[in-house]
Amino acid sequence: MRTNKRAAGFAGLALALSLTLAGCGSSSDDGSGDSTTDDGSGGDVTLEMSWWGDDTRAALFAEVIDLFEAANPGITVTETPVGSPDDLFNRLATDFASGGETAPDVFALGGAKPQEYGDAGALLDLDTVADIAEISKYPEFSLTNAMVNDKLYGLPTGGNATAAFVNTDILAQAGITVPTDAWTWDDFVTMANQVGSAGLTNAQGQPIYGVDLRIQDIMGTYTGQMTEFGMYTWEGTLGVTADDIASWYDIEVKLRDGGGLPDPTIVTAGWNLPPDQQLYTLGQAAFTFGYSNLIATYAGGGETIMLTPPTNTDKTGVSLLPSAFWSINAATAHPEEAAKLMSWFLNEPAAAELILDTRGVPFNPDIAAVVSPLLTGPSQQAAEYVEVVLDSGEVAPPQPNGGANMNKYCQDGESDVLFGSKTPQEAGADWVAKLGADLEG
Repeated sequence: MRTNKRAAGFAGLALALSLTLAGCGSSSDDGSGDSTTDDGSGGDVTLEMSWWGDDTRAALFAEVIDLFEAANPGITVTETPVGSPDDLFNRLATDFASGGETAPDVFALGGAKPQEYGDAGALLDLDTVADIAEISKYPEFSLTNAMVNDKLYGLPTGGNATAAFVNTDILAQAGITVPTDAWTWDDFVTMANQVGSAGLTNAQGQPIYGVDLRIQDIMGTYTGQMTEFGMYTWEGTLGVTADDIASWYDIEVKLRDGGGLPDPTIVTAGWNLPPDQQLYTLGQAAFTFGYSNLIATYAGGGETIMLTPPTNTDKTGVSLLPSAFWSINAATAHPEEAAKLMSWFLNEPAAAELILDTRGVPFNPDIAAVVSPLLTGPSQQAAEYVEVVLDSGEVAPPQPNGGANMNKYCQDGESDVLFGSKTPQEAGADWVAKLGADLEG
């Protein structure tokens, strides 16, 4: 039996993680937490599991959980999916600030969150459940973003690589030849502006734009093209200059002024839209950037191919990254059962046959061997793209502790530039000053 509490979002400002987290331990089995119902005497166990994504993902994960509950009759899973990563992160910040007992037992994390929460003592050290979680199956580079002081606080759902998605149907409408992997940012701006200025509409009569842009989906790759290591160094310091960041904002100004971008109000409104609601998926943009596992969703907007993003250097800037992590609440009353649930999503063949590559190409080679033969169409295309990226050998330093506000600073600068309150140079300097201070802190 399973309950499903679909969250509509969490209101209010997220609280900062309390320093008391470092001392939090397993919750008592007194019924005070949402994640446990038994009295510790060996009865049935209830676990709460949270992730972000659209309704399609929620339905898929519900199937996976049904299989888990059938194989583990003493465990019931309460599902609390949310729409966007920020919805989940805001809830976790509040839950952890009060000790963690109200936080889910198992949940998804991304970016620098495993390091931040792990460093604060909010996450279970997976070495304590190493055999259940099968952590030895995972290549070392895939775990870097979840390591703090040689302790592991999360396992990757799978690997993705940033790609440029190109709607070839729209390019044909605009009379534009489909680009190749040899394209430059100047080529991109020219084509996007040509599409956005053509007055095209989709089948529903909605306007077609040149590019559906979310800056957080391309900035890491762009800086990887511009610098030796990318956005960060291996020492955890900032690897880019204000001029590097300003040069990206210069590209956005050319797109804005040339008609390739939608109105700035549309750009900023699209920052946190789930993939199925984005302009590209609705057939309203010729180009977008995102992770390779989104190809099946994006193909809903029209015939779609994936290319490496444009570059003006001899580097693609693309590296294979974990798409997300599963982590366990340090305050869970049931660490072994929580590890079983996490491992089911990552290391169980029956689950893999359902999830496939929707959370990235699996890093566990045994599970990758299960998934790969089952992929067809867009999914196979994504797997082939990831293989090419992996063969290129580019490995980006992980987002260090202190990097959690990177996306926000990118968006803040983009808004300032597109609405005309700052020049690209001013926005670039502000970005570097703020993120540099966070990393030093």
